[in-house]
Amino acid sequence: MANTYSQIYIQIVFAVKGRENLIKKENREELHKFITGIISNRGQKLLSIFAMPDHVHILIGMKPNLSISDLVRDIKAGSSKFINDNKWINGKFNWQEGYGAFSYSKSHLDNVIKYILNQEENHKKQTFKEEYLSFLEKFEIEYEEKYLFDWVE
Repeated sequence: MANTYSQIYIQIVFAVKGRENLIKKENREELHKFITGIISNRGQKLLSIFAMPDHVHILIGMKPNLSISDLVRDIKAGSSKFINDNKWINGKFNWQEGYGAFSYSKSHLDNVIKYILNQEENHKKQTFKEEYLSFLEKFEIEYEEKYLFDWVE
Protein backbone atom coordinates (compact mmCIF):
# COMPACT_ATOMS: atom_id res chain seq x y z
CA MET A 1 0.00 0.00 0.00
CA ALA A 2 1.59 3.26 -1.08
CA ASN A 3 1.97 5.99 1.53
CA THR A 4 1.14 3.65 4.42
CA TYR A 5 3.57 3.78 7.30
CA SER A 6 3.27 1.95 10.57
CA GLN A 7 5.16 0.78 13.61
CA ILE A 8 3.22 -2.00 15.32
CA TYR A 9 4.89 -4.44 17.72
CA ILE A 10 2.84 -7.31 19.11
CA GLN A 11 3.77 -10.07 21.52
CA ILE A 12 1.64 -13.16 20.93
CA VAL A 13 1.29 -15.89 23.55
CA PHE A 14 -0.54 -19.18 23.12
CA ALA A 15 -0.53 -22.58 24.81
CA VAL A 16 -0.50 -26.28 24.01
CA LYS A 17 -3.96 -27.86 24.30
CA GLY A 18 -4.49 -29.04 27.85
CA ARG A 19 -1.30 -27.18 28.79
CA GLU A 20 0.61 -30.41 28.36
CA ASN A 21 4.41 -30.31 28.16
CA LEU A 22 4.63 -31.54 24.58
CA ILE A 23 7.27 -29.29 23.01
CA LYS A 24 10.58 -31.01 23.65
CA LYS A 25 13.80 -29.03 24.02
CA GLU A 26 15.41 -30.96 21.16
CA ASN A 27 12.59 -29.86 18.80
CA ARG A 28 12.48 -26.22 19.91
CA GLU A 29 14.89 -24.78 17.34
CA GLU A 30 13.19 -26.58 14.45
CA LEU A 31 9.78 -25.31 15.62
CA HIS A 32 11.18 -21.77 15.93
CA LYS A 33 12.46 -21.95 12.34
CA PHE A 34 9.15 -23.28 11.04
CA ILE A 35 7.10 -20.58 12.77
CA THR A 36 9.59 -17.96 11.56
CA GLY A 37 8.92 -19.16 8.00
CA ILE A 38 5.16 -18.81 8.43
CA ILE A 39 5.54 -15.27 9.77
CA SER A 40 7.97 -14.29 7.01
CA ASN A 41 5.77 -15.83 4.29
CA ARG A 42 2.87 -13.71 5.57
CA GLY A 43 5.01 -10.57 5.10
CA GLN A 44 5.58 -9.92 8.81
CA LYS A 45 8.84 -9.56 10.76
CA LEU A 46 9.77 -11.90 13.59
CA LEU A 47 11.71 -10.13 16.34
CA SER A 48 11.83 -12.89 18.97
CA ILE A 49 10.42 -16.35 19.65
CA PHE A 50 10.70 -18.91 22.41
CA ALA A 51 8.77 -22.15 22.85
CA MET A 52 8.43 -23.52 26.34
CA PRO A 53 7.18 -27.13 26.69
CA ASP A 54 3.58 -25.89 27.12
CA HIS A 55 3.39 -22.44 25.50
CA VAL A 56 5.01 -20.05 23.01
CA HIS A 57 5.95 -16.35 23.07
CA ILE A 58 6.43 -14.53 19.77
CA LEU A 59 7.29 -10.84 19.21
CA ILE A 60 6.40 -9.56 15.76
CA GLY A 61 6.73 -6.32 13.87
CA MET A 62 3.30 -6.27 12.20
CA LYS A 63 2.25 -4.59 8.99
CA PRO A 64 -1.36 -3.38 8.90
CA ASN A 65 -2.21 -5.51 5.85
CA LEU A 66 -2.87 -8.59 8.00
CA SER A 67 -4.96 -9.10 11.11
CA ILE A 68 -3.40 -10.57 14.21
CA SER A 69 -6.09 -13.25 14.34
CA ASP A 70 -5.35 -14.36 10.77
CA LEU A 71 -1.63 -14.54 11.50
CA VAL A 72 -2.14 -16.51 14.73
CA ARG A 73 -4.53 -18.87 12.93
CA ASP A 74 -1.88 -19.52 10.27
CA ILE A 75 0.90 -20.00 12.85
CA LYS A 76 -1.13 -22.40 14.98
CA ALA A 77 -2.55 -24.41 12.04
CA GLY A 78 0.77 -24.64 10.21
CA SER A 79 2.85 -25.51 13.26
CA SER A 80 0.30 -28.10 14.49
CA LYS A 81 0.45 -29.81 11.10
CA PHE A 82 4.26 -29.61 11.14
CA ILE A 83 4.46 -31.20 14.62
CA ASN A 84 1.96 -33.92 13.65
CA ASP A 85 3.64 -34.65 10.30
CA ASN A 86 6.98 -35.05 12.10
CA LYS A 87 5.35 -37.30 14.73
CA TRP A 88 6.93 -35.43 17.65
CA ILE A 89 4.28 -36.85 19.99
CA ASN A 90 2.14 -39.96 20.25
CA GLY A 91 -1.37 -38.94 19.25
CA LYS A 92 -2.53 -35.65 17.80
CA PHE A 93 -0.93 -32.32 18.72
CA ASN A 94 -3.11 -29.21 19.00
CA TRP A 95 -2.80 -25.70 20.38
CA GLN A 96 -5.48 -24.47 22.77
CA GLU A 97 -8.11 -22.10 21.48
CA GLY A 98 -7.34 -18.45 21.89
CA TYR A 99 -4.20 -16.41 22.44
CA GLY A 100 -2.95 -13.25 24.06
CA ALA A 101 -1.77 -10.30 21.97
CA PHE A 102 0.01 -7.42 23.70
CA SER A 103 1.31 -4.26 22.02
CA TYR A 104 4.57 -2.48 22.79
CA SER A 105 6.32 0.71 21.77
CA LYS A 106 9.69 0.63 20.03
CA SER A 107 11.39 1.81 23.24
CA HIS A 108 10.31 -1.41 25.02
CA LEU A 109 11.50 -3.89 22.38
CA ASP A 110 14.90 -4.70 23.90
CA ASN A 111 13.32 -5.59 27.25
CA VAL A 112 10.56 -7.66 25.63
CA ILE A 113 13.08 -9.56 23.50
CA LYS A 114 15.23 -10.30 26.56
CA TYR A 115 12.13 -11.39 28.48
CA ILE A 116 11.08 -13.79 25.71
CA LEU A 117 14.55 -15.27 25.29
CA ASN A 118 14.83 -15.73 29.07
CA GLN A 119 11.65 -17.81 29.39
CA GLU A 120 13.27 -20.82 31.02
CA GLU A 121 14.68 -18.64 33.80
CA ASN A 122 11.42 -16.66 34.16
CA HIS A 123 9.44 -19.84 34.71
CA LYS A 124 11.63 -20.94 37.59
CA LYS A 125 10.01 -18.04 39.49
CA GLN A 126 6.55 -17.85 37.96
CA THR A 127 4.11 -20.35 36.44
CA PHE A 128 2.65 -19.80 33.00
CA LYS A 129 -0.72 -19.08 34.59
CA GLU A 130 0.80 -16.40 36.85
CA GLU A 131 2.67 -14.95 33.89
CA TYR A 132 -0.39 -14.85 31.63
CA LEU A 133 -2.65 -13.32 34.30
CA SER A 134 0.03 -10.69 34.98
CA PHE A 135 -0.02 -9.74 31.27
CA LEU A 136 -3.79 -9.35 31.36
CA GLU A 137 -3.60 -7.19 34.48
CA LYS A 138 -0.61 -5.13 33.27
CA PHE A 139 -2.39 -4.34 30.01
CA GLU A 140 -5.71 -3.77 31.83
CA ILE A 141 -7.52 -6.41 29.79
CA GLU A 142 -10.85 -7.48 31.19
CA TYR A 143 -11.35 -11.23 31.17
CA GLU A 144 -13.52 -13.99 32.53
CA GLU A 145 -11.63 -16.83 34.20
CA LYS A 146 -13.85 -19.47 32.54
CA TYR A 147 -12.69 -18.32 29.07
CA LEU A 148 -8.97 -18.48 29.82
CA PHE A 149 -6.81 -21.46 28.90
CA ASP A 150 -7.41 -24.82 30.52
CA TRP A 151 -4.92 -24.69 33.37
CA VAL A 152 -3.19 -27.89 34.38
CA GLU A 153 -2.18 -27.55 38.02
